[in-house]
Amino acid sequence: MIAVAILIPWLALMLRGRIFQGIICLFLQLTLIGWIPAAIWAVMVINNDNQERRHRELIKALGQK
Repeated sequence: MIAVAILIPWLALMLRGRIFQGIICLFLQLTLIGWIPAAIWAVMVINNDNQERRHRELIKALGQK
């Protein structure tokens, strides 16, 4: 998924369910200068989503004991 975020940042955001952010990212990516910030933004969103998922799984595992 990180590769998609670097190559096609707007698609990575839309696949994560962030449609509005994906549209903004697409407009940002249309400029050559904006592609690098868009890719960084998409990677950060994916990493944040993964952290939140791990956090929820940890809280769920701790609550089951």
